[in-house]
Amino acid sequence: MRVFPWGFWLLCVASAPARGDSGSKARSCAEVRQLYGAKGFSLSGVPQAEISGEHLRICPQGYTCCTSEMEENFANKSRSEFEAMMKEAGRSVQATLTAQHRSFDSYFQDLLNKSEKALYDAFPSMYGELYTQNAKVFKDLYSELRRYYRSSNINLEEALNEFWTRLLERLFKLLNPQYHITDEYLDCMVKHAEQHKPFGEVPRDLKVKATRAFIAARSYAQGFLVGSDVAKKVSQVSLSHECTRAIMKLMYCPHCRGMSSVKPCNNYCLNVVKGCLANQADLNTEWKYLMDSLIGVADRIDGPYNVDTVIGTIHMRIAEAISNLQENKDSITSKVFQGCGNPKISTKGSSSEDKKRRGKVTLEAKSSAQALEMLVLDAKGNLTALKTYWITLPSTLCSKKVMASSASDDKCWNGMTKGSYLPEVMGDGLANQINNPEVEVDITKPDMTIRQQIMQLKIMTNRLGNANIGNDVDFQDTSDDMSGSGSGDSCPDDVCGKRLSKSPSTRQPETHAIPKQSGHGINGASSRSLPSASLLLLLSVAVITAQHLWR
Repeated sequence: MRVFPWGFWLLCVASAPARGDSGSKARSCAEVRQLYGAKGFSLSGVPQAEISGEHLRICPQGYTCCTSEMEENFANKSRSEFEAMMKEAGRSVQATLTAQHRSFDSYFQDLLNKSEKALYDAFPSMYGELYTQNAKVFKDLYSELRRYYRSSNINLEEALNEFWTRLLERLFKLLNPQYHITDEYLDCMVKHAEQHKPFGEVPRDLKVKATRAFIAARSYAQGFLVGSDVAKKVSQVSLSHECTRAIMKLMYCPHCRGMSSVKPCNNYCLNVVKGCLANQADLNTEWKYLMDSLIGVADRIDGPYNVDTVIGTIHMRIAEAISNLQENKDSITSKVFQGCGNPKISTKGSSSEDKKRRGKVTLEAKSSAQALEMLVLDAKGNLTALKTYWITLPSTLCSKKVMASSASDDKCWNGMTKGSYLPEVMGDGLANQINNPEVEVDITKPDMTIRQQIMQLKIMTNRLGNANIGNDVDFQDTSDDMSGSGSGDSCPDDVCGKRLSKSPSTRQPETHAIPKQSGHGINGASSRSLPSASLLLLLSVAVITAQHLWR
């Protein structure tokens, strides 16, 4: 009867626990219990020692310290923690870009304010009634310049032309008080103004220089806000179902396996995070273009467009223009009379205002060129550092947040046990995740929110490209955004309103339950992790063999 002992031993082998690396004695779950409680969960029902893990749906099904409820709680916790990591990283980028915007905006507004204040301080004593009776014309000019900078729908060239027209009409009447000058006569005079050049070359020169400077300045300021807004929106994109499983396996499954002190393998972590942030990595190209475009405009602002000199001396150019009109009053008046005829003599008599001229303007401008140079240098340094943000984010998260082991460590958590991690690291972006061994990624369904943000980057880069060569661009009125923290929505309503929240291409996350295991199995699982299946198989073999031999 040789069959009995052989079948008996076969049954004994089948019934023996496959402990893997856990040894013959069930290990304590003290470390997991401590971690579980620290995460805010009740310790009720938490095992004191390892139990069989056939109930697990994400972690390897060997002996474990985690129940089904614990696994689900850990999965939701890992999801919320990883999303918090993303938001924290995004806030860092937001803070950098918003700080750069705030610094430049403060500098530019201060430059404009100082020019306006210098005008208000000097012009009354320099021009007397020439200024006091026309103070609103100057105030309106600075108001229009500010509105344009804040991206209101204003044509800057038209605003400047309107200023010079209004100023010429007012000053011509004040400089010729002995005449009765009607509105029709002023219209005629304005038509000949380009020919007579009453203000000299100042209007044309200021229009060219100020337009380039303002276009560059407002595009530059807006670029920081758009970058910050994109970083905010992208950092708030929820994780997919598949990513939730992968992050759980990376961060908490080693605890369930009694390996709390074992760090995740670095390459394993990279594959998980690259799979989870595949869509975000696709921002890289347009994001880099935006950073490069901002750097290019920064060089223009501190270089050829000379913002400090142009904006800081607007009041001086206006004074120069007025002085030119005063000094050439007789010849200009004569030319106007030749073209429009002699106006009627006024019955009010002449004024002594012309005698109040104080001579040639000697206004001085306080240069802040050094401050601008420092601002630009600081901005360029930060922008350069942010160029590769989206493709270096996985490495940053793995090294600083997940605390993965060194790349050469062969005693790290590889998703199954303590050992080395053999699969190669995937490339960046959605298309490169087709063979990701850790995260199942559908490369045919890009995230719509992120695609919309990529479009926002393209639009802003195009604006900066135009600004870099002095071309004006159309902006939406973003006055609130420009004066705020930069968190406003820069996405047009007709685009954002079409976000396909129910589209199959937009993953809807679930935070209350773990997705069911797919038909082709969980990544990284192996037959040794299924003790109940092995037991049934071996028992069946034993019974069939015994029946055959007894015959």
